[in-house]
Amino acid sequence: MSVSRYAVVGGGIIGTAVARRLLQLRPDAQVTLLEKEDHLAAHQTGRNSGVVHAGLYYEPGSLKALLCRRGVGLLKDFCAEQGLAYDEVGKVLVALDAEEQQRLAAIAERARANGVPGIRIIDRAELKELEPHVTGIAGLHSPTTAIVDYAGITRALAADAEARGATIRTGFTVTGLDHTTGGPVEEVVVREASGEEIVVDEVVLCAGLQVDRLAELAGDVHAPRIVPFRGEYYALVPEKRSLVNRLVYPVPDPRYPFLGVHLTPRFDGEVLIGPNAVLALAREGYRRRDVSVRELAEIVRYDGFRRFARQHWRTGIEELRGSLSKRAFTAAAQRYVPELTVEDMVPAAAGIRAQALETDGSLVDDFRITQTGAVVAVRNAPSPAATSSLAIAEHIVDALLGRGPAS
Repeated sequence: MSVSRYAVVGGGIIGTAVARRLLQLRPDAQVTLLEKEDHLAAHQTGRNSGVVHAGLYYEPGSLKALLCRRGVGLLKDFCAEQGLAYDEVGKVLVALDAEEQQRLAAIAERARANGVPGIRIIDRAELKELEPHVTGIAGLHSPTTAIVDYAGITRALAADAEARGATIRTGFTVTGLDHTTGGPVEEVVVREASGEEIVVDEVVLCAGLQVDRLAELAGDVHAPRIVPFRGEYYALVPEKRSLVNRLVYPVPDPRYPFLGVHLTPRFDGEVLIGPNAVLALAREGYRRRDVSVRELAEIVRYDGFRRFARQHWRTGIEELRGSLSKRAFTAAAQRYVPELTVEDMVPAAAGIRAQALETDGSLVDDFRITQTGAVVAVRNAPSPAATSSLAIAEHIVDALLGRGPAS
């Protein structure tokens, strides 16, 4: 095979998994992983709640459904091989009224179609047995939902990739992707902010919040665009962590684009409450004061965002209310755990969801992977992308090596 030089842009869990998978199948290849920050897992991978999703919600046959279920098994095996924590704490979706209770049956049917093991609908008494401090009239119990340290997994994947011969470059900001056609085969010149250039045969863009910009530099289409939504969290004070035993989630409402506040125990013992979903004022605007006028103007000018905002402005106001008022945020959590008080919650680090929006204002729901010549781009990879990361890597690398489709 002639293709032997690869650049993977983005040092999150998907990018490191792709670099490792390339060398698993092509040990003779030259693989360079490029990350603009000074360490790996700096953005979505290192700023999420650490949940290994079982695959409850996703449309059967979709990439999310297929790669999530495949990814769970691969991730669990990798953690076992590496001696990394993988804790199947389980999860309950809590129905607060009859309408939500009816929706549980459809979710359970979808979960079973996706091959999620152990799913069962529970009544009020069983819910109280599992979660004594949680209120609700019914629930859906997923016993295999797990929690992990995704940043630690990323470091382990990177170490394995390096042991197989990968080169990892941090502090490398890609500013150009130029296709060359003068030689016998197409090559891609990857340009860094300083002017340094790397010439490779294939590029895989796993750049999260920046992926649409890089894909467009490579000649891909303008849309969908990434719109950053900041997810803000609180954490329970240590003496209140026993209020939940497992993940406590709301029943998804198909009318709204985001899930809503939930309670999530983490691998380090912390219990997170959140996230909400408010528009970030910069692509990497983890704090309210992080504002990029240029990036905000790009968002507002995008037809897709304006259409989305017109459709969901009421939800946006409610999310903003929770962002500005700790009492409002607490009230959202008290719907599930009435004993919670404002004093039980302390601010925790926020994350950014890189959500792709179509020009018609709709959220891109499924994973989206595109190819422009020798450049493959992961254009949409929201949750459960971390869960699915090893399976996404298989999917992409199989396509690169002619073993299957990339989309």
